[in-house]
Amino acid sequence: MILDVDHALGLAHGIGSRQDLPIPAFYAYAGAFTALLVSFLALGLLWPTPRFTGDTAGRPLPTALQRAADGALLRGILQALGLAAAVFVAAHLLLGPDDLDRNPAPGAVYVLFWVGLVPASVVFGPVWRLLNPLRTLHSHACRALGRDPRSGRPLPRAMGYWPAGVGLFAFTWLELASREPASRAALLTFLLLYAAAQLGGAAVYGARWFDRGDAFEVYSALLGRLSPLARRPHDRLLVLRSPFNSLDAVPVAPGLTATLCVMLGSTAYDGFSKAPWWITTLQTSPLGRTGAATLGLAASCAIVALLYASCAIAARLISGPGQERPTNAFAHSLIPIATGYLFAHYLSLFIIESSRTVTIAWGADNPPPPADLLSPSALASLQVTAIVLGHVLGVIAAHDRSVRLFPPSRAVAGQLPLLVLMICYTVGGLTLLLEA
Repeated sequence: MILDVDHALGLAHGIGSRQDLPIPAFYAYAGAFTALLVSFLALGLLWPTPRFTGDTAGRPLPTALQRAADGALLRGILQALGLAAAVFVAAHLLLGPDDLDRNPAPGAVYVLFWVGLVPASVVFGPVWRLLNPLRTLHSHACRALGRDPRSGRPLPRAMGYWPAGVGLFAFTWLELASREPASRAALLTFLLLYAAAQLGGAAVYGARWFDRGDAFEVYSALLGRLSPLARRPHDRLLVLRSPFNSLDAVPVAPGLTATLCVMLGSTAYDGFSKAPWWITTLQTSPLGRTGAATLGLAASCAIVALLYASCAIAARLISGPGQERPTNAFAHSLIPIATGYLFAHYLSLFIIESSRTVTIAWGADNPPPPADLLSPSALASLQVTAIVLGHVLGVIAAHDRSVRLFPPSRAVAGQLPLLVLMICYTVGGLTLLLEA
């Protein structure tokens, strides 16, 4: 097997290591604390009642744009692109070399797809719903059999987002904990098993399965809550609206918090997975590298979830009776935080590896690294800004939800545990970024 393992792990583990990031740690932490505290105080003084109206908000796009966006031509083109990309990746995994300098499939999966889905969803909304080749295959198969793609058993209420959370954890395990994440065999096996599970779920529950069971559709849909483009459910119109209203409209269902904690926890694990102390742990652990990495990934997700659940429950105890499941009540505030981490952590990877992957796909062997588009200082500033901005947006989303759920006299006090949580997440995120 011809595989550059170091390069494979560097590709699969995001931005790789960087020492002496050109931004003083003091200014990064001070700026983050100032932004969070000022936001918290300003909201407490100036925002006494809820302002977000969820799915009912939004200004419809012009009729011509509505028709183009909903037209069969655009949808057919996007579905064809999704299928073509899937065939391209499958062909290179089946027939291509096990050499990252000559096979574009690992870069297409880990960079163009996994990382590229973040900015694409934030700008355009849940784009993977239209591109998803598995949804397209299911739709064509149903029509060939004379069956409505939407027909099937009702989704169990208790299922919620749990299948998506499990799928996301499985993919991040492949990326961050498996022995050879970029090998043809590992990627092909995962994708085949994943496709079989998704198509099996759709065969039982119909196309609605993808809305909650497909990890990547859910991933794109949650990130797409920050897009200015949205669709109102009652009239299916495309609208321009504040991302805060889209966040406010996130359906509260079982597994939502767990799914978001996998997004946060896996990114956190990716951040410290190349630290010297952790590499030493992996090399000396009696569990072996894969066992220790699996335990570390699971522990990272569990710690993120435990911190969040503890603070959400504390907020409810301080503020009095609220919703029955306080952890899910504020889960939507984790979406901008997770998005900020993803941008910060994978920005340089996308800049460096996306062009390299495209060059390999065009037939070039071992292309040289592209020229830096951003200076180290500019890149560091963007990364720190992404983390801080994500937390500020999270504070705003949590505040509006708290003044809706809790008595006015206790709404601000009830947010103190969540503010502590935001500070903990900010410290952790900046520490991982500055010391990676």
